[in-house]
Order: sequence, then C-alpha cells, then structure tokens
Amino acid sequence: MDDLNAILTPGMLVRHPQHPDWGVGQVQSNIGGKLTVNFRNQGKMVIDSYRVGLTPVFDDRSSLAND
Repeated sequence: MDDLNAILTPGMLVRHPQHPDWGVGQVQSNIGGKLTVNFRNQGKMVIDSYRVGLTPVFDDRSSLAND
C-alpha cells in the first residue's frame, strides 16, 4: 500500500493521478487497502491502494465547488 494512502481517512479530499477529469473526491472509507472515494465528476469508486496512489488535496472545502 502506498504510505500516503494508508493515512487517508474519511472526509479527506483527494485526486486520482490518472483521472484528473474525475475532479476532487472525498474519501468515504479506507479498509484493507481499498479506498472508497466519492468523486465530483465520476461518483463513488473503489480504489485499490496497492495499485494507485491518490493525491491529497489540502485546500479548503471550496475546492469541491470550484472543481
């Protein structure tokens, strides 16, 4: 598992590096290397953290509205 993915907790904002068009996503859960993320433009996705390292978004919550 990507070390950064291990610290992602529900409520944190992230981006998928291979799918920038999905927009900002909000982590729903992080269980056993599977991250459930609700992306603004893609909807709910389950991400295998062993294969994909999500990028945290440290902006304020307005980034969801501006994406």
